Amino acid sequence: MSEFNNVTITREANVYFDGNVTSRTVTFADGTTKTLGIMMPGDYTFGTAKAELMEILAGALTYKLADSDEWSTVKGGESFNVPADSSFELKVTELADYCCSYID
Repeated sequence: MSEFNNVTITREANVYFDGNVTSRTVTFADGTTKTLGIMMPGDYTFGTAKAELMEILAGALTYKLADSDEWSTVKGGESFNVPADSSFELKVTELADYCCSYID
C-alpha cells in the first residue's frame, strides 16, 4: 500500500538518538497505528511493547532480534517482524525510509 486514506497524523515528531531517527504517528479509524520515518546511518537499539512489522521502503540495514545471535540484512521493499515485549538492534548502512506497523 503506497498511501493511507482517512487517517489522523500526529503533527509532533517522534525523535530518537539525537535526531538520527525520526517518525510521525499515523492513526487509522479502527485505532491501529503505524509510524512513518527516516533513520540516518548508525547503530540503534529499540525496545518493543507491541509486536511490530518493520517495512523498509528505501535504503538498507542489518538487524538482530533479542533472542537471536544472527544479523540479517534488509533493503527497500523488504520487511521483518519483531516480537512484543522484546528489543532489536539495527545497523543502518544507508539512509532508511521505513513504515512500522504495531500489531495487537
